[in-house]
Amino acid sequence: MSVFPKGVWISALVGILYYTFFVGETASLVTAASRPLFMCRSIGLRGGEDIKVPESAAAVNASNSTGLASEKIGKTRAKPKSRSHRAGLQFPVGRIDRLLKRGQFAKRVAGGAPVYLAAVLEYLTAEVLELAGNAAKDNKRSRITPRHIQLAIRNDNELDKLLRDVVIADGGVLPYIHPALLPQSVGNAAKDN
Repeated sequence: MSVFPKGVWISALVGILYYTFFVGETASLVTAASRPLFMCRSIGLRGGEDIKVPESAAAVNASNSTGLASEKIGKTRAKPKSRSHRAGLQFPVGRIDRLLKRGQFAKRVAGGAPVYLAAVLEYLTAEVLELAGNAAKDNKRSRITPRHIQLAIRNDNELDKLLRDVVIADGGVLPYIHPALLPQSVGNAAKDN
């Protein structure tokens, strides 16, 4: 039994998807096909690849150092890294931690809980974005719309099971015509008579 009610997971996922595409400043700059691949690579879903820093960026960082740190005696303080950066995630671990504590879902929150939740939400978002990007590409569109998200979720068995009770605004319905309503072909009509 999960500590969180089902509605918390679903509303978080739908809210993240909505913010990513309709509120975020970079939503119109990124094509539907490139975003899912970028997100999947960043969390290591494509064969465990790690993102490597280009040599030119490493050279720029090396040229910016003045060398004064090596002249000082003693240890220098390392630049602080966010928990998202340490975990290799794009989703904000600190914000999720704050919201878990503020929501009072439990008396205490373990240190690994927001990291795990951020990783799960990032994976689910990347999965939905990849499928929605494929749906947009099939419809010859470069921007993901709620219709593409609806088609992506309803055509995937596992996502449909997870989000069965979710209504996506402006998502429409899956195209389906019952076979009894289709017109009979001429050959079948002659055999029935």
